[in-house]
Amino acid sequence: MATLVSTMGAGYESTTKSQARRMMSTDTPQLYLITPPVIDLGVFPPLLSRVLDAQEIACLRLSLAARDEDTILRSADALREIAHARDIPLVIEEHVLMVERLGLDGVHLREPAARIRKLRESLGADAIIGAYCAQSRHDGMNAGEAGADYVSFGPLGASALGDGQLAARDLFEWWSAMIELPVVAEGALSRDLIEAFTPVTDFFAIGEEIWTADDPVAALAALTAPLR
Repeated sequence: MATLVSTMGAGYESTTKSQARRMMSTDTPQLYLITPPVIDLGVFPPLLSRVLDAQEIACLRLSLAARDEDTILRSADALREIAHARDIPLVIEEHVLMVERLGLDGVHLREPAARIRKLRESLGADAIIGAYCAQSRHDGMNAGEAGADYVSFGPLGASALGDGQLAARDLFEWWSAMIELPVVAEGALSRDLIEAFTPVTDFFAIGEEIWTADDPVAALAALTAPLR
């Protein structure tokens, strides 16, 4: 977990000095995996294990549509063991109270607003706090100033994520040039989009793009081919 925190929580700094370091860097963006909104615990855990073993994954996000506490608890328990056995941090989407209760590594906020500073105080410095900021540079900067470890922008392609507007490449380009806080690209990714956004993002968050395929392992390999 410390590795991801040190990567995703690299600090918030607005400076033109980052341009050469980030835009001229040959570092390859890392992969951030998002679970399907509905999972079958009799089927999904071994499938997830195959995907995690096939490629290096920096973080796993539990993103369930269910609001049933028992479903979330059982899913988090099963996925935490799989992720932690591979030294992959597991964050949960929105359900802040589950983080400490279930021994998770942090939370991903879909509507961060003014919650981040208070969450940082309650969860502590080691917890991962991520913030989805749609296409808003302003929201991203506010999230960084409040203590987020990373921000995500999206969607990049046509998606139900957010209000349907797309996060443009120039947003990521500006962020990569000016801001130290790591940035995640997510939402309806394609091979072409991954190739186009590779120079300007730190992470690609991938979920439905592979889980709807017959073979998620092969789908992930094909989708991320531009990174190799």
